[in-house]
Amino acid sequence: MNPDKESDRRNPTVEELTKEVQSLREQLKKAQAENERLRKALEEALRSLKRQAAPFSKGAPKSNPKRPGRKSGSDYGQRAFRRIPDRVDEEIAVPLPKQCPDCSGRVIHDDTQPQFQEDIVRQTIVRRFDVEIGHCTDCGGHLQGRHPLQTSDALGAAQVQVGPHALTLAAHLTKQMGMSHERVAQVLDWGYGLRVGRSTLCRAMTRLGKKAEPTYQELRRVVRHSLVNRVDETGWRVAAHLEWLWVCVSDAVTVYAILPGRGFVQAASILGEDYRGFLNHDGWQPYYRFPQAFHQTCLSHLIRRCKDMIQTASAAAARFPQAVKQSLLEGLALRDRHARQQISTHGFNVATGRLEASLDRLLAKTFRDPANRRLAKHLRHEQPWLFTFLHCPGLEANNNAPERALRPAVVARKTWGGNRTARPEFTVFDGQTAMKVRRDAALDERERMT
Repeated sequence: MNPDKESDRRNPTVEELTKEVQSLREQLKKAQAENERLRKALEEALRSLKRQAAPFSKGAPKSNPKRPGRKSGSDYGQRAFRRIPDRVDEEIAVPLPKQCPDCSGRVIHDDTQPQFQEDIVRQTIVRRFDVEIGHCTDCGGHLQGRHPLQTSDALGAAQVQVGPHALTLAAHLTKQMGMSHERVAQVLDWGYGLRVGRSTLCRAMTRLGKKAEPTYQELRRVVRHSLVNRVDETGWRVAAHLEWLWVCVSDAVTVYAILPGRGFVQAASILGEDYRGFLNHDGWQPYYRFPQAFHQTCLSHLIRRCKDMIQTASAAAARFPQAVKQSLLEGLALRDRHARQQISTHGFNVATGRLEASLDRLLAKTFRDPANRRLAKHLRHEQPWLFTFLHCPGLEANNNAPERALRPAVVARKTWGGNRTARPEFTVFDGQTAMKVRRDAALDERERMT
């Protein structure tokens, strides 16, 4: 055998090595693309799982959980009792039995102790309004009387109406608790013996929404002049088409609006393009188009995003989200220490500056991991507004208020899916919350209905 040929077989040529390197590079590129695809699929699966999970779902249960319920003895805590009613509408005597049920012995009265019971009485009141009808002698116009308890001027075929208290209860059940008109009609029938059709309730809600329109416009004016507003939005269906339910929470009122988009135009229709107060939000880009406003991005969203990234990233890639999460948590801890007066104002300001400088240095680095690059890009955009709450004591560092305000509407959305049409519908206002369930404007004024 020729030794030169044997050596050639053992030592591949440069061309063969080049082809092998090129093949390995292509395989690596495909593997990296597949890895990125699987990572995105996992992130989306985790997000969807959290969106659909029940509020009490927090993963696997503990292996050795604490015993549920109150502690016994002195560890029970503060005991609470139902308050004695201010009035008594009915007094019922409960006498002793004439003889002992065990031994048939004679019974002697020792004492009398009160017991109170609060119950509801099923009662439907039927009112008759004798409406006087006349005309004006000068212009000949038609006139008729109107009592404050009347809910409509209709006579003749539509002379039987549903009263204001029943409509107020129906409005709360439909718009605040998410019940359908058919089920509300069942509640009125079973609980009060009041028979009413679901279409009747639907038309009544529309009329109440129109009557509440001036109150809603006044609430919008209050929001536009509020120093601090917290805003958020979620998907909503109107006539089976995707629209958006917006919420704006101020210290005085909460305003809802169903609008056809999710951009700056819709946000400005609520707040006004020249809004110059403080905005708490989740970092959605259109909110930053208010040039005269001060912003506070939600740290809870960012901390949650960092936690999700840490779960799916490698050890090396997880260092960046871990450092970001630690910086945000240090900012919250610094706020709490200052609120408890554990640090002076000067020390608080110095610590705030150091925290911001540390985050600046962290974001100045370059990152190879795609997820880290996306997070760094987002944080660089949010950087001026991450620690606004440290410069403005009393400002919330999260967007929890509008998320809580949206929760009842989200529950209602799961029940009946949204609005069948874009017509105005009735909503609920309880002094702190106004729920607007129409395309561009509507609100219920509870005080006027009661």
